[in-house]
Amino acid sequence: MTATLAQVRRCSVAVDLGAARTRVYTKAKGLIVDEPTAAAVNTRSGALLAVGAQAELMDGRTPGYIRVVRPVSGGTVVDIDIAQRLLRHLVGGRLTRAWRRWPTMRAAVCLPYGSEPLAQRAAVETLTGLGARRVELVETLVAAAVGAGLPVEQPEATMIVVAGAGTTQVAVLSLGSIVAAETVPVGGNAIDEAVVQHLRLHHELMLPQQAIRPLQMLLSGDGELTPAPQEVHGRDVVSGLARTVLVDTDQVRSAVNTPLTAILDAIGAVLRRCPPDLVADLGGSGIVLAGGSALIPGLEPMIRQATSMPVRVAEQPDVCPVLGLGAMIEGRIAPLELDPLAP
Repeated sequence: MTATLAQVRRCSVAVDLGAARTRVYTKAKGLIVDEPTAAAVNTRSGALLAVGAQAELMDGRTPGYIRVVRPVSGGTVVDIDIAQRLLRHLVGGRLTRAWRRWPTMRAAVCLPYGSEPLAQRAAVETLTGLGARRVELVETLVAAAVGAGLPVEQPEATMIVVAGAGTTQVAVLSLGSIVAAETVPVGGNAIDEAVVQHLRLHHELMLPQQAIRPLQMLLSGDGELTPAPQEVHGRDVVSGLARTVLVDTDQVRSAVNTPLTAILDAIGAVLRRCPPDLVADLGGSGIVLAGGSALIPGLEPMIRQATSMPVRVAEQPDVCPVLGLGAMIEGRIAPLELDPLAP
């Protein structure tokens, strides 16, 4: 499916359906929704009990008949019904009323590079079920590059790494097109799992789900892990009682770095497929990190050391894709043609 800039400009709503968070941007009001992609469902009655931040707080703290569902995995909608109900509650009916008044209203949505036709169809059905008459598909890599302020329309190389919850996408762009790209199934969730397994194996401690990301931020300081041990509260694996342990930050850094090597391999694969002239451009412009997991402790210095290139984190890395898509629908970028999503 092909989406040109002219087609995207006809849209009035931009949607970023991520595995971790859902964001909605409108021409009239800007970013109106930025909530976790989670919904609490009563499995007995099928009723939707909570969505967004409220549902995420219930994760792991509910009776057995209440389940916290995440309808998006790796940037792909895996439960269309729950995704529609989630969006309907998050936007509060504002978009669906507008779509009923204007039957030609369109929406643009981000999808990962190389999305399968089934994933594309699921995204389209999710938004058409809310009243959109047409849905334009734009690759997340292009939208994130625009949102990060990169000169994607220029005949020079720009490299972006979009680190999401389930996947990490790497691409080199020039003249508004993707020259080479790679997607690896490593993201924030894999890093969380590495931290959990480290604490379980080395400290016999089960960490609460809600404490994993705060622990990562506690261990990081300006991109580097702090040397002092940190107190971590959790449940003892053997006794089941609450326990506090001192965690050595160097060991946690080693545990976190292990899954990050897949991202380095993807960056190397993309650079090897690029023409030498574009790779030479990157020696000056460097690599930009975007996505909700761009601030993972140790990611920026690891990429800098492995590539010997400048590496920086975008100003608002978590919202780069939806802001870039918003800039496209508002016509705030120079004319360029967007690549069709790869089958």
